[in-house]
Amino acid sequence: MEFKELAKKRYSCRKFSSKKVEKEKIEQIIEAGIDAPTAVNKQPFKIFMIDSEKAKEDLKNYTRFTFGADVFLLLGYKEEEGWIREFDKHNFAQVDASIAATHIMMEISDLGLATTWVGHFDEPSLKEKYPQMKGYKLIALFPIGYAAEDDVPSNKHFERKSKKDIVEVI
Repeated sequence: MEFKELAKKRYSCRKFSSKKVEKEKIEQIIEAGIDAPTAVNKQPFKIFMIDSEKAKEDLKNYTRFTFGADVFLLLGYKEEEGWIREFDKHNFAQVDASIAATHIMMEISDLGLATTWVGHFDEPSLKEKYPQMKGYKLIALFPIGYAAEDDVPSNKHFERKSKKDIVEVI
């Protein structure tokens, strides 16, 4: 699929079917995240896959935005692993993790699956439950599955600022 078509087609899915996601597709999604460009190729992020029935059920204690998905990817980053711009000491770890998350989100759509970028979750409690997440700043939870037949984009999906409001030529 052409990228522009994919970018317009992708929307925040909030209702999934019961169809299971093929493991090969999850592997392709993870690879898309790993392949994302990062500053000085530091890759200061971690992808946590929430796949067991117990973990998926537990996740409901930390967010109400699971939407009946089949599997979840949660992304976090470590600031101390990020590249730091010398001029102003800006740390790019969160930017890099966001780039990886965007690659993941777009690959999900390209594979005919659906997701939404969930930022509303109880990060401290997740880290308490899963000690392997400690040390990471968690930024994106992706519920992944096949969209339910009656799922549709929200009206906000179609609202866009104009090019003149976003682009300024200097």
